[in-house]
Amino acid sequence: MPRVLCLLCCISVSLAAKAQQQKKNESYHLRIKRAVSPVKIDGIIDEQAWQEADAATNFHMVLPMDTSAARLRTDVRMTYDQQHIYLLVESYTPDAGPYMVESLRRDFAFLKNDNFLLFMDPFDDQTNGFSFGANAAGAQWDGLMYDGGKVDLSWDNKWTSVVKNYKDKWVFEAAIPFKTIRYKKGITHWGINFSRNDLKTTEKSAWAPVPRQFATASLAYTGSLDWDTVPPAAGPNISLIPYLLGGIAKDYDKGTPSKFRRDVGLDAKVAITSSLNLDLTVNPDFSQVDVDKQVTNLDRFELFFPEKRQFFLENGDQFSNFGYSTIRPFFSRRIGLGAPIHFGARLSGKLNKDWRLGVMNMQTGKQEEIGLPAQNFTVAALQRRVFSRSNVGFLFINKESLNYDPSKVEDKPVYSRYNRNVGLEYNLASSNNFWTGKAMLLKSYSPGKTGHDFAHAANLQYTSKVWNISWQHEYVGRNYNAEVGYVPRQGYIKLMPQVTRLFFPQSGVVLSHGPQVTSTWFLNENFRRTDNESMLNYGIVFRKRNTLNVWASNTYIQLLNPFDPTNTGKDSLKTGTRHNWNTVGADYVSKPQSLFTYAFSARYGGYYEDGTRLMANAELGYRFQPYVSIAVSANYNNIRLPQPWGNNSFWLVGPRLDVTMTNTLFFTGFMQYNEQQKNINLNTRFQWRYRPASDLFIVYTDNYLPEPFYVKNRALVLKLVYWFNI
Repeated sequence: MPRVLCLLCCISVSLAAKAQQQKKNESYHLRIKRAVSPVKIDGIIDEQAWQEADAATNFHMVLPMDTSAARLRTDVRMTYDQQHIYLLVESYTPDAGPYMVESLRRDFAFLKNDNFLLFMDPFDDQTNGFSFGANAAGAQWDGLMYDGGKVDLSWDNKWTSVVKNYKDKWVFEAAIPFKTIRYKKGITHWGINFSRNDLKTTEKSAWAPVPRQFATASLAYTGSLDWDTVPPAAGPNISLIPYLLGGIAKDYDKGTPSKFRRDVGLDAKVAITSSLNLDLTVNPDFSQVDVDKQVTNLDRFELFFPEKRQFFLENGDQFSNFGYSTIRPFFSRRIGLGAPIHFGARLSGKLNKDWRLGVMNMQTGKQEEIGLPAQNFTVAALQRRVFSRSNVGFLFINKESLNYDPSKVEDKPVYSRYNRNVGLEYNLASSNNFWTGKAMLLKSYSPGKTGHDFAHAANLQYTSKVWNISWQHEYVGRNYNAEVGYVPRQGYIKLMPQVTRLFFPQSGVVLSHGPQVTSTWFLNENFRRTDNESMLNYGIVFRKRNTLNVWASNTYIQLLNPFDPTNTGKDSLKTGTRHNWNTVGADYVSKPQSLFTYAFSARYGGYYEDGTRLMANAELGYRFQPYVSIAVSANYNNIRLPQPWGNNSFWLVGPRLDVTMTNTLFFTGFMQYNEQQKNINLNTRFQWRYRPASDLFIVYTDNYLPEPFYVKNRALVLKLVYWFNI
């Protein structure tokens, strides 16, 4: 660990000195002046404030090439008053023809819509910020930015916008309240960039130029938004978000009477400063959250499903981004799993340009029927920026079972009295984003578990236009325990080098192509191999943005625990058995410009116990833009093994219907048929956003057995949410 930290620090110092602490697009400036007249959000440019506002023009092409000016003209203006930041965008479309969008659904897929996005970095720290935007039909996009250029679209807040279409352009006009964002009072230069995607011309462009190997959201390449004076203080900023809920549920499997729900709860947001926020919740309910998409589970380890609950999202990266995808010391979905959350509080945000703080405390209730005690969860994170874009972070996690003695438990599951984790992490990000990396060290504390109770991991990645080279290694001790995290595997050492080389033809239908080589090795704590997979992939990106990948791999696995290769409970392979096989596969995604889109993937090769596995997956979609989107996904697995498993076939089918009557009125219905789990799930959700960030939800769910097709359980919930600003 010290050697890795030293290496990353040396690289940071070298790159920081070379860049002289300057941003790549330091010369790009947009001046924002106070509005000289009231601004009405209607998509009509008739206010004097817009006539006198400075314009950001002359966008740069990012795709298909990043060496020329954008072909499509885009003009952006910004102004403000005491309460709002105003944004006006004119996206010119000289070619006649309709715009291309998925629907009016919020938080659309960027590459599948004609759209415009704003990336805002109020601290100009090139790490955290906010994103707002819209597609050409008026669907809104908003998200929290973290990790230098990632966007969490689960974040939702109050702002208003209108899109109006003209013969030669579409106009996007928005008002973003100062109370919606977090910023430090007194800072007069914010990082800013604008990005536009046009499917008809397949052009992606940005105001401040961004190399094509990076997303236009990369905060390393923002220009500067220069205020004519200190931005207005947001003023008293307290939001109360109560909800009322009524519902009925029936469990036909257990034959119990129908249960009626009558719930009330409250969320509150209190701005301690303009950049530090206190979130409070009492009796939160998450019934309107999207149901997880089912998958056919053929894995030996626990699957990961992302957090979707609103309370955990703002500044959630301070907690959830600590670690790696399979070494997460904190995973908020562990809170409230099996027991209701009674109340919680979270203080998070910026202390100044260099320091970030996050502290959270949650209390869950007791579940007598399963012996689950009341539990308290405390998480604290502190992050310090170093050099131009790197940072050092500290994390502490404590899970405590209240008034609970495991030695006195009889005839019920036993839970731990406590589990604690302490971690230190260094994140490297060079000023031009070519070098990125991470090194971390974690230690857990649990009753009866000592020794081999820490985890360490590090990675370093170099990304240029033609090369992507990375190295990652991990160590997780056999006694490392993260009960509030996601660490599906213990007692291993992992090594994973990866190299990608891209080629860019000057003309033709292919935009880029090239090979990728990846090798992943797992060793036990005695440095003896238990698993490895080597893969050769060749990827092709076409100028119309359709993609094709073909690959081949070799897999070796020595089982460390008994494992059922079908996950159906028929039988298990023994610990210590060795398995080796080869696999070939291909993946294709169609161009997003078409109303009918599709994606196919397939793999065929060996499997455990000298068996074979065929997997085929298809996703089909058709949109009647902008109001209706129909999609069907189907996954098929055929596994042939010796007895007692024999020939096994699993279908997983999921049709989905999205109806967006307006950009405030939505209906979503989808069904999931999972042959492996012998379950059919039906979920429908009606949402009316009657005011910004205030909603009425009607949610209906059903679960069936495929044969003889009888109801397992069903529920109907009506929920009303209202957002008050005080």
